[in-house]
Amino acid sequence: MVGQNKWAKRAAILVFLLPSLIGLLMFQLIPIVISGVISFTDWNMLSSAKFVGLDNFAKVFTDEKSYTSLLNVFKFIVGYIPAVMALGTFLAVLLNRNMRGIKFYRAMIFIPVITSWIAVSIVWRWFLNGQSGLINYFLSLFGIDGPIWLQDFNWALPAVIGVTVWKDLGFVAIILLAGLQEISDDYYEAAQIDGARGWTQFRKITLPLLTPALFFVLTISLINSFQLFDQVMIMTGGGPAGSTSTIVEQVYKNAFMNNKMGFASAQSWVLFAIIFAVTLVQNQLQKRWVVYDK
Repeated sequence: MVGQNKWAKRAAILVFLLPSLIGLLMFQLIPIVISGVISFTDWNMLSSAKFVGLDNFAKVFTDEKSYTSLLNVFKFIVGYIPAVMALGTFLAVLLNRNMRGIKFYRAMIFIPVITSWIAVSIVWRWFLNGQSGLINYFLSLFGIDGPIWLQDFNWALPAVIGVTVWKDLGFVAIILLAGLQEISDDYYEAAQIDGARGWTQFRKITLPLLTPALFFVLTISLINSFQLFDQVMIMTGGGPAGSTSTIVEQVYKNAFMNNKMGFASAQSWVLFAIIFAVTLVQNQLQKRWVVYDK
């Protein structure tokens, strides 16, 4: 485009971007606008839509199933985030060592991450089978009578949390490993001269300088937690008695099984608002605890 005028350059750029822009417009922007309009209506996809104002949004917080699904998501976050962050940090520190076969171990730990949630959920559903599952068989070797995991009201959500931690652990560990490798050895050499060892080095040097990677992992993990769906639908279907029901699972069921498209759209927008608000809060709080090495 050398020698072309400004408008010719812009036209050429637009031609190359047009396919992507059309896809963005047709499959993202227009559906978003339409879902916003539908959220103010009562529409079952068979008859004409009826305008109901903010009724659908009010119902999100008063409908028992909808409220339970939101509560379950927050319970999931309380169990999932601390576990995956702590275990991911521990694993990243182990994988950061100079040892034989370390590249193999790093590759192996990432295999669950690239495995389909469908395959993972089906395998773990068998592992957690209360009658013939591998987990309960292993527990029986120690004289422990395991619960009927996915059919037990009290154990179903912890089981889903455990499986999600197992699958996401490799992603968290690899991101934090990259953060560890960005920390200069000069800090540790200076600390050794001052007599700092082991835990003191980790607490005073490693952890503060790892906070940018921890912030990134925390943000991604929280967003993914609010969108919890695949493993729930395959492993428990939201049961038993709604103990593993999530907001995205409720959106799917209300939209495509109960034909409550307006209510499902309102739930989607409430979920978006929650994720947006949490992300804004995180972005403000990170100024207080994230240390950027300049």
